[in-house]
Amino acid sequence: MSARSQVGLREVARGWRWGARPPLPASVAADIPVPSAREFPTAWARSPAAVRARALVQAAGLKPLVWSQVAPQVSGLDALDGMSGPVLFVANHSSHLDTALILCSLPPAWRSRTAVTAAADYFFDSWLRAVSTAFVFATVPIDRKGGASAATPGALLSEHWNLVVFPEGTRSSDGQMGRFRLGAAQLATAFDVPIVPVGIRGGFAAMPRGRSWPAPGRRTVAVRFGHPMRARGGEDVRALTARLTREVTRLLREDETTWWESLRRSPAPAAPAAPVARWRRVWEAYEPVGSSRARSPWD
Repeated sequence: MSARSQVGLREVARGWRWGARPPLPASVAADIPVPSAREFPTAWARSPAAVRARALVQAAGLKPLVWSQVAPQVSGLDALDGMSGPVLFVANHSSHLDTALILCSLPPAWRSRTAVTAAADYFFDSWLRAVSTAFVFATVPIDRKGGASAATPGALLSEHWNLVVFPEGTRSSDGQMGRFRLGAAQLATAFDVPIVPVGIRGGFAAMPRGRSWPAPGRRTVAVRFGHPMRARGGEDVRALTARLTREVTRLLREDETTWWESLRRSPAPAAPAAPVARWRRVWEAYEPVGSSRARSPWD
């Protein structure tokens, strides 16, 4: 087969619709009604019976299972002393382990009143996944593009439930923290609740995107809780989001170095000013947690 024929076949394959849904003429796209957002009912998962059953499942099943696959190092829980909720636990997101790590790190009294915001288009796209995650993690659906389902987290805060929020919107593809969206700051401002920042380091190496089970070797993962934050007078949601980004970055740096070093060094921005090769970012994410860190040659 000639090189020109090969190129032609590749072009045909690239343009072919491999899915079952037929193509739609652009001229009629504007006349097609937009399907209304459907919110999966999750109130049953917060009933007294479900709360008791979930507490048993998390304490006797989930925590022993996760702790057997990774070696968590939890610090900063004293930040919750004297608090009663509701609060927003806002963390970086690089692994499916993150939710279980945060919930299982919390004291039982906090854990039993903590729900998790989860992407409606991923965790609630099938009945089985929706029911299982709502029961085990007390998840509530949110629309990552904004929409009607985003009202549920506010209702939970009004009912004195704590919420776990991952403002990046999705897991990191290379282990590095991405840009924070404004949703967490909007909730904190609208409902006047404090934010407890959480830095999770080592989750990507333990269970990166694409894996369905933690990597062998029981890798160490650090979960560091920071001091509560509130919106300052005159601070808008963008400024609060920027401050929250810096604090989560500082928590990651504190675990990597020391508390003093994390304050002395200015936190790196979420998006680097100059392009950085992906292999470097992944290499950095696989750095062992808890070991003394030699300075990276590209720092």
